[in-house]
Amino acid sequence: MPDVVALGEPMVEYCATDVGRLSKVELFKRGWGGDTSNFAVSAARQGLSVGHICGLGDDEFGRSFLDLWESEGIDISRVKVEEDAWTAIYIISLMEGGGHDFTYYRVGSAASRYSVDDLDIDYLKGAKVFHTSGITLAISEATRGAAIEAMRITREKGGFNSFDINMRAKLWDIETARNSLAEAFSYSDVVYASMDDMNTLYGMTEMEEAARHLRDMGVGTVVVKHGGEGCYVSTDEESFTMPGFRIDVVDSTGAGDAFDGAWVKGVLEGWDLRRTASFANAVGALTATGLGAVAPIPRYMDALGLIKEQDGVW
Repeated sequence: MPDVVALGEPMVEYCATDVGRLSKVELFKRGWGGDTSNFAVSAARQGLSVGHICGLGDDEFGRSFLDLWESEGIDISRVKVEEDAWTAIYIISLMEGGGHDFTYYRVGSAASRYSVDDLDIDYLKGAKVFHTSGITLAISEATRGAAIEAMRITREKGGFNSFDINMRAKLWDIETARNSLAEAFSYSDVVYASMDDMNTLYGMTEMEEAARHLRDMGVGTVVVKHGGEGCYVSTDEESFTMPGFRIDVVDSTGAGDAFDGAWVKGVLEGWDLRRTASFANAVGALTATGLGAVAPIPRYMDALGLIKEQDGVW
């Protein structure tokens, strides 16, 4: 049984190789994405034992995910492959300054059909950490129910729940999002947020206020990710900002998901919050130095090298 289990929506990625509108770009690089899959790859590359549970289409794209996860040492024994469903796709357009925009083809995908009935309870109970996200909750009522139930099971048996808000306003209405996220927060040991998330959901613009709001909703540890500026960490005992690292940004896709996978490494290793935050910042930063969500995710020693090179906290 893996120590870490993630549930979510894998998506095949087509990333433009040049800056510009999709209608003008001619070449794309095929890769893999989906926030929880990115998380799983990151956690595996930090040396953790990881499993991914989800629905995949019985198509070439679905098979490419199985190949990817197997090559990363990720357990795929509980992946549900459906003959009459398809694997979701998204396309990334690159913008000046390292930004990006997304076009999605995901409605009705195999991942969105994954439900409570597909969960293997014993598999979940065997894990030390469960990770999921707001995107998983948003893609369908079925996956939302599965994710919340998995969090409930993890909490009940004394495991650790890791949750990234990853708010996507186009996927669901704001009231459904707030209510569903509140339930997820009640089971969460750590919640990762961006200020875009908090502004969209609650109209907040200050990290301290955002963190306090989530703690008031029952979250033990809140991590507000702030891109190249690093992150703000808040618990009932302490709050601090951990500065980011100096890198040349190529494409920030998946950097936040890689950050989450690195954070869980710190949890399982028993590191203190400052060391964990520094390591997660390094993994997230290095992920932004290449194209696509998966290919640039660094391994443990690469992240450690960046920390030592720039005199980061360790």
